[in-house]
Amino acid sequence: MSDACGCSDATAETGDAEEATGFWQVTEVRAAAVSGVLLLAGWIASLAGGPRMLTLPLEIGALLVAAWTFVPSTLRRLFKGKIGVGTLMTIAAVGAVALGQFEEAAMLAFLYAISEGLEEYSLAKTRRGLRALLDLVPAEARILRNGTETTVSPSDLVPGDRMVVRPGERLATDGQVITGRTSLDTSALTGESVPVEVGPGSEVYAGSINGTGPLEVEVTSTADNNSLARIVHIVEAEQSRKGPGQRLADSIARKLVPGILIAAALIIVFGFIVGEPALWFERALVVLVAASPCALAISVPVTVVASVGAASRIGVLIKGGGALETLGKIRTIALDKTGTLTRNKPSVIEVVGTASATQEQVLALAAGLEDRSEHPLARAILASTTERASVTDVDTVPGAGLEGRLEGRFVRLGRPGWIKEGDLAGDIERMQHAGATAVLIEDDGKVIGAIGVRDELRPEAAEVVARLTASGYTTAMLTGDNIITATALAREADITEVHADLRPEDKAEIIRTLQTRQPTAMVGDGVNDAPALATADTGIAMGAMGTDVAIETADIALMGEDLHHLPQVLDHARNTRRIMLQNVGLSLLLIAVLIPLALFGVLGLAAVVLIHELAEIVVIANGVRAGRITRRAALKSTQSAPALEPSA
Repeated sequence: MSDACGCSDATAETGDAEEATGFWQVTEVRAAAVSGVLLLAGWIASLAGGPRMLTLPLEIGALLVAAWTFVPSTLRRLFKGKIGVGTLMTIAAVGAVALGQFEEAAMLAFLYAISEGLEEYSLAKTRRGLRALLDLVPAEARILRNGTETTVSPSDLVPGDRMVVRPGERLATDGQVITGRTSLDTSALTGESVPVEVGPGSEVYAGSINGTGPLEVEVTSTADNNSLARIVHIVEAEQSRKGPGQRLADSIARKLVPGILIAAALIIVFGFIVGEPALWFERALVVLVAASPCALAISVPVTVVASVGAASRIGVLIKGGGALETLGKIRTIALDKTGTLTRNKPSVIEVVGTASATQEQVLALAAGLEDRSEHPLARAILASTTERASVTDVDTVPGAGLEGRLEGRFVRLGRPGWIKEGDLAGDIERMQHAGATAVLIEDDGKVIGAIGVRDELRPEAAEVVARLTASGYTTAMLTGDNIITATALAREADITEVHADLRPEDKAEIIRTLQTRQPTAMVGDGVNDAPALATADTGIAMGAMGTDVAIETADIALMGEDLHHLPQVLDHARNTRRIMLQNVGLSLLLIAVLIPLALFGVLGLAAVVLIHELAEIVVIANGVRAGRITRRAALKSTQSAPALEPSA
């Protein structure tokens, strides 16, 4: 919460909001309830004609109980040279008592305590929702030690332990499957409802639910540093990162408080000048309350905490209010092709040989060159054949291909242009028009064949792009692939703007060009697209689960690989930004309306307090709305997608 509100000190010291698990466990709420009962008793006694000696102690008791929730922290802050809304409320309460208006002073303290309690409860509730992710870790885990199955606490797990996970059980920490095959429900982590098939060698994450097959998993992370714990720690640390809207609200609130105190002093001086000091002293107190900026100070933080916490529960990691506000302004979406629009699981779709080589020989030579490569194209070629030519002295030519020696002959594999197509030019063009990446194989200076490898579009890619377009976003594809292949895949996804043959630094330059037109987000894998992600107004890493680099470097991390999450988080950010603007606007309008009404005596202290605190409750309730997000929202039809508002 902003320091301008003047109550963060109390929260930090008591810790009630952090520890409270229910509404009535918040200290301010309990104090307000007691104060309210005393006030009600005093009011009933007054209506019944009870003596002042009966009602006055009740009003004083109500005042003391409610004031205890903010006056001590206000005094501590004053000793540190800090003033806030609590200062205004304390002065107003003391002034009302000096004027003999004990009931008004008690009412002020009572309503202020209620608003503070609701604020603390709403913040604590959203934070508890985030920490509930940690509850996905089971209370115990089974491990094999010395051939014996033993039950231990997840906190006792260390890397290298062999964990046994039975069907229906949750994984206690991250690991790698040693034996067993099954499907895992990772929806709590990635927001995706489709189970993930895993087997020996697969990476698995804490909180996943095992399906039908037993697993033995080698532990790779401690309980304090597994995927779930990292998500919670990062979000909690980044929630305090402020965006322009929050910085503006904080700046106004900080400057407004001393300005209000000066204005109140001038009003009192004016009262002495005109000869009505008591009247204008009372009005100065009312102005103090009317101009209180607490609603303004909390308008953005409550919204940010609720929004970021909600997004994390569906597998979207948002790095604080700054990233959230910027995402809400985005108008252009640049998407990497490989691994973002496509599955990143390329396969060989065609092999062409010349008169001097068969298809099998072409594949065998290609596999021999690619045998130790980690490139996605290499995996596709190696998966398509079991034959391997005995190629030696293999070397990589960056941006071109591979070269080596086979029985003394010089052999190469690479992109068209680096290797001349010769008689295969027509075949290469046909492959590229089909959306495939073509590579040529050369033996002793002669082209002997070509291989077409295609990375299929994700099945939801076209639907997601259509939804983004219907919502008013401009989409563009950025890829290092050739222009013909890129254009073919872009046509399938209905993307009209294509930038191909790009190196990582070229992608960053294209992002800068797009930014001159509109605020731009880059969607990539968080590693290969690092320069573009860093350059964009917002960098969005996709499929970041278990990828430390992606989670640490991106502004937004989509933990799963379902593209539906992209329009979902964009809608969420726009809705959150809209709520922020509503709260800031309402708070400023309230101050602008109440100050003149208080100054000219239209509203008294009790009325201003009631209106102001009710408005604060409205701001809190509106901010909490930003926490409403569900996985089901990702599947909204393109027809229901709302159009973009004008960019601010």
